[in-house]
Amino acid sequence: MTHPRFSPTQRRRAVLSSYLGSLIEYYDFLLYATASAVVFNRVFFSDLDPLVGTVAAFGTLATGYLARPLGGIVFGHFGDRVGRKKMLVISMVLMGVASTLIGVLPTYAQVGALAPVLLIVLRVVQGVAVGGEWGGAVLMSAEHASSRRGLWASFTNAGAPSGMVLSTLVLALSASLTGDAFLTWGWRIPFLLSVVLLGIGLFVRLSVTETPVFAASAANRPTTPRRAPLLEVLSRPRNLLLAVGVGFGAFVAQGTLTTFLIAYAVRAGFERQTVLNALTLSSVVAIVGIIGFSALSDRVGRRPVVLGGAVATGLWCVAIFPMIDTGSAVLLTLAVVVGQGVTHAAWFGPSAALYSEMFSTGSRYTGASLGYQISGMGAGLSPVLFASLQAAGFGTGVLSAVIGLLALVSVGSVLALRETARDGLTGPDVPAPAGTTEGAATR
Repeated sequence: MTHPRFSPTQRRRAVLSSYLGSLIEYYDFLLYATASAVVFNRVFFSDLDPLVGTVAAFGTLATGYLARPLGGIVFGHFGDRVGRKKMLVISMVLMGVASTLIGVLPTYAQVGALAPVLLIVLRVVQGVAVGGEWGGAVLMSAEHASSRRGLWASFTNAGAPSGMVLSTLVLALSASLTGDAFLTWGWRIPFLLSVVLLGIGLFVRLSVTETPVFAASAANRPTTPRRAPLLEVLSRPRNLLLAVGVGFGAFVAQGTLTTFLIAYAVRAGFERQTVLNALTLSSVVAIVGIIGFSALSDRVGRRPVVLGGAVATGLWCVAIFPMIDTGSAVLLTLAVVVGQGVTHAAWFGPSAALYSEMFSTGSRYTGASLGYQISGMGAGLSPVLFASLQAAGFGTGVLSAVIGLLALVSVGSVLALRETARDGLTGPDVPAPAGTTEGAATR
């Protein structure tokens, strides 16, 4: 029987590759989210009422999130069959190409309805790419780690706010440099930079070897045909449902804090740059928070940290909208920084390790990706839902209540899980290395 052989050098390369890959993917993906709140409603939906245009722009944003489970299924299937690394290279290329093409799209004023149609198509490609990226990137780190899995896997999740910081800074810099020309051509610059980031990411990613856990699994795999990874996951639906339950509310909160609040605060009278500055600061704090809370989960367990984050986020979201409505830039910044950088970081950070521990090696890419990406639809749907509720005359109390309810769902889902921080990732299809105490992963 072949046992996994862990290399500290390859672990460091894997963590760096996963972090950079996640940063690049989310730079591209969240750049679209920021642009949909401040640009796309006027560039691609210029014939609509401003509020309706915002809803339409958020609608195209949502298509990317809806496509993410498809990416999780497709990339997960082949990632569980032929390896994590190959799929991660493909997902990065897809995202880089789609984002660069968005940067050269014609506007509604130039080609009419064809412009938003092309925008939606490229957004779907982005969604498929992100759907395939996250699960593979997490496993590259987690399956290269012999200990402190929460810490090492968290760098993939930290790539999301890092990508947000980079996308927001580049978008803000582009706006300041191009001035009045920003809505004409300045917004394209951040998307065109994707091709540069793609080159850097591929250079690092190609230097990483396949994970030792998957390599050992492939060597020990029986010659008889096995069920498709998706069927393996669906044959044990409890874990998939709990994974969705844990993460869906966290993504609704994320979509609210990073996308909906931008448009909400601008309509409340804040300058666009003031809002983007608050968002950038909150993302910087979130990077530290995600890594810190994930490292804490290695010591005290995944469940206590995620539970605390879910409860705290649900309570904090009750205060966020009244704080913004005061018109104070200080309270706006505090609302977003605490929400995204502290409470949401505790809820979201340990999920990378937690999701990887919920499925066995032969279906881990598929299971972790599918659970995470179905949950991720919450981030795409929440801005559309909340903007629509506002357009229908509902107050912000309803929005806070939705987030609070989903936080309770997450609490219930976490309580239904057993603690997995001390489990190994070898599972029943890969024997644990001799002399270790690794057990089976959650089934």
